[in-house]
Amino acid sequence: MTTLDFDIHRQVALLCSSYTHWTGLHLIPHGLGAEDAVSALMAGPYAVVSHDTADDPIFNYANLRALELFEMDWASFTRLPSRLSAEAVNQEKRGKALDEVAKHGFVRGYCGIRIASSGRKFWIRDTTIWNVVDSNGVFSGQAALIGETSPET
Repeated sequence: MTTLDFDIHRQVALLCSSYTHWTGLHLIPHGLGAEDAVSALMAGPYAVVSHDTADDPIFNYANLRALELFEMDWASFTRLPSRLSAEAVNQEKRGKALDEVAKHGFVRGYCGIRIASSGRKFWIRDTTIWNVVDSNGVFSGQAALIGETSPET
């Protein structure tokens, strides 16, 4: 998916419905219209990100909290291969978690170190990672809700 054909309303709907499908919980208040859903997720208290299905997946969504954490703007973040959000030394653990998500639909409680564009490292904890699927089960990527963060010391 390129930024030219990206539909944020569709992506937010997929993120929200997929999260509910796998976890039984809601990312945002249930029953919001499309515009309100986009606004609610964008301004949410937790970082939410997703990537596409490319061989080297590219981030295709980040809410404001995530953009702040990774110290990037939307245009930069949505060109970033998601593997580059973790240093090479931490990519194996990240890859194993994504493999588990691919097999089981989602995982809860993931933690790991991520890196902001400035080089600042930080922990993500209590993170839920899930497969993004539509109502027919068609896979369109993976997403994460980052529950807690702290500086890496």
